[in-house]
Amino acid sequence: MEANNQPLSKEEFDSIYSKVPRLTVEVIVRNPEGAIYLTKRAIEPCKGQWHLVGGTVRFGEPLVEAVKRIAERELSIKVTKVTQEGYIEYPSHYENGLDSPVGIVFEVIEYQGSLSPNNEASSGDWFTELPEKMHAEQDKFLLDNKYLR
Repeated sequence: MEANNQPLSKEEFDSIYSKVPRLTVEVIVRNPEGAIYLTKRAIEPCKGQWHLVGGTVRFGEPLVEAVKRIAERELSIKVTKVTQEGYIEYPSHYENGLDSPVGIVFEVIEYQGSLSPNNEASSGDWFTELPEKMHAEQDKFLLDNKYLR
């Protein structure tokens, strides 16, 4: 089945994801020194928090293709190789009346281009230690898996 290339309208998104879990991919990019790249959200939800770039998997879209699409859209890079690293559940989202995402985490092993966050981020930077105002469930994953200290 071919992926649907049209994103949902806000009304469709809200209607669907107020009733069912939302599958997302989360993208880890690490430099040769071991730092990971995070962006600070410029939009809701979680505006002002540092986080891994990521997004919703579209209907019929293979997970790795979702990683490539999201990394290109949010970071301006072309991903050529990834590994799957685990998953993140987001109880803070449904506890705050948002939605109920489950993120499959991928680490980018190879990519082409230079990292440049899009307008969904107010900034981006490399980190070896957990920054203040990090997304709650992502910070636990990054600490537990020793991506950050």
